[in-house]
Amino acid sequence: MQILTPFLVMMRARQLSRQFRDIERIVRTLPKRQRERLSTFTLREIGQASQSDFPHLHGTAPEARYLPWGQGTEAGYERARSGNAEVAMRGIALWLAVAYHETKNSPHRSLQAHSRQLMQLLRELKEVHGQGQTSTVDSWMQQTAVA
Repeated sequence: MQILTPFLVMMRARQLSRQFRDIERIVRTLPKRQRERLSTFTLREIGQASQSDFPHLHGTAPEARYLPWGQGTEAGYERARSGNAEVAMRGIALWLAVAYHETKNSPHRSLQAHSRQLMQLLRELKEVHGQGQTSTVDSWMQQTAVA
């Protein structure tokens, strides 16, 4: 298994990188109002995932619990590409939440790089979320830090 693990991590990092580029592109093209909504959805998803025993498996069916990684990013990515704006926003939020939990404490360098990129995007969403809402801004990252 020690020989297989680096290969699996490399493949997962490539998959997350490809998906992240698309998600980031979509987020950056959103108008400010939709970014604010996305920020709220993302905060909710991160909070819901953190209440789970295995937050990185948020959005994964219970019978698929023993896969190398969850299905939440895949489900979120598919929804993010939807033509329905509401479904796409919720898909992006799901993808961000699951990817956040999956990469945040990873011992693998390639996944740590994704974690840094993801945290930068989440920080930007936090700033958009909090413009004019100081108490919410303070609690936004505190709630996700607990996750």
